[in-house]
Amino acid sequence: MSLTLNGVDPSAIATPARPRTYQVRTYGCQMNVHDSERMAGLLEAAGMVAFDDGGATAELDTHGQPVGPCADVVVFNTCAVRENADNKLYGNLGMLAHVKESNPGMQIAVGGCLAQKDRDTIQKRAPWVDVVFGTHNVGALPVLLERARHNADAQMEILESLDVFPSTLPTKRDSVYSGWVSISVGCNNTCTFCIVPSLRGKERDRRPGEILAEIQALVDDGAIEVTLLGQNVNSYGVEFGDRLAFGKLLRACGEIQGLERVRFTSPHPAAFTDDVIAAMAETPNVMPQLHMPLQSGSDKVLKDMRRSYRSAKFLGILDKVREQMPHAAISTDIIVGFPGETEEDFQATLDVVEKSRFATAFTFQYSKRPGTPATDLPDQLPKEVVQERFLRLTALQDRIAAEENAKQVGRRLEVMVTAQSGRKAAQTHRLSGRSQDQRLVHFSVPDGAETPRPGDLVTVTITEAAAFHLVADPSVADYALRRSRAGDAWDRAQAESCGVPAAGAAAGGKKAVSLGMPTLPVRTA
Repeated sequence: MSLTLNGVDPSAIATPARPRTYQVRTYGCQMNVHDSERMAGLLEAAGMVAFDDGGATAELDTHGQPVGPCADVVVFNTCAVRENADNKLYGNLGMLAHVKESNPGMQIAVGGCLAQKDRDTIQKRAPWVDVVFGTHNVGALPVLLERARHNADAQMEILESLDVFPSTLPTKRDSVYSGWVSISVGCNNTCTFCIVPSLRGKERDRRPGEILAEIQALVDDGAIEVTLLGQNVNSYGVEFGDRLAFGKLLRACGEIQGLERVRFTSPHPAAFTDDVIAAMAETPNVMPQLHMPLQSGSDKVLKDMRRSYRSAKFLGILDKVREQMPHAAISTDIIVGFPGETEEDFQATLDVVEKSRFATAFTFQYSKRPGTPATDLPDQLPKEVVQERFLRLTALQDRIAAEENAKQVGRRLEVMVTAQSGRKAAQTHRLSGRSQDQRLVHFSVPDGAETPRPGDLVTVTITEAAAFHLVADPSVADYALRRSRAGDAWDRAQAESCGVPAAGAAAGGKKAVSLGMPTLPVRTA
């Protein structure tokens, strides 16, 4: 398939004086976010630099012409789980078709779950796409881009099984103070609503030593927080025959000096065992926070979903967690309107949500996903019924979240400062961060007090609460700042991005592991 190059040899576009720029746009889950970090690392290892557009994406004027500059390479890391994921992708690809006409040598690549699923469809609907690659061969991206440039022809490579474990690939981290660490890929479950197993394959586990070595590398470079990632983290060890491996891994993380915060996502209730709860409670740097997907509170719907637990077991797990970690914040995923869900079934979900007291919930309206068994189930619900139930569920959860957050008022919380600020930061002059239990905290710095850097830790008393965040406006006496190695790493990254030396830079010019820079590829939800 020929590429539109406006008669210009693409290889002549980039020069030693101006390396090619790239931009990665990410859709979907945390696993996709981490995969995008790997894509960015691969592209930088190939000599490209991140495109800095100030956080905007290429837009068209009223005549359909591109406004502003655009990256030389735009990569879409796609999701096949979210509703209308394909419409969003093709809408963006359609816009970039016009941009590409005015930018000879520009390349567009599509990867991720939707690429794994739709493969040929992408090239048929968007023939101006240069590269299509799947979830199992992220490492092939630079080679496919270069092959497409050299041959002036689109390239597609979709593998049906994992070629190289992705954690061995170069990675450009989104953050210098925290990072994702993949402990497994794929999933052995057969939930009827989920297409992930067919797109990411059976579960593959990394060896504990490899995981701990990656965490140590992050910590050595300044990170103080890691999140362990897997489609089903608590089944970790199934591949090498140790059903207690995940709890052991959590405890091993507690032995890493300088690692202050450990999180993980997502476990499966059916495989969540008491040894993991004990490891969480007894390992000081494992945070009092748990994401436990419910999906439905109806036992009938759970059975139809092939979720191998029932509501009583789910609630029992939460009771055990809170018994050992009274202040644990628990979040969840819930699907509304699964085929055959009756009003009685939905009420069962509301009842479980009321009892669970989730700090937050990610709620979704069921939609057909081609390739999943649920697509062919009878009794698909009308959109208006699903919408009405969804609104009732979110209203209930918003009330519970506000009530649970209100309990935090008056508590002193340690907050790790993040680079991102709230929408009203310009008016309120507050910074933002995350408490140990992952609650979002907006806080002000008292007059005369030192301003923290991203990665530093402040301890403040919560003065106000809303459903989705907490507020702290402390006095000087109530404000405590602890400067951290992570804040030092932030300073180094800032200085490196400006090409100037930084205070506290590694002695002897030692280059650190690539953990990321402040200027990042554009990420869209």
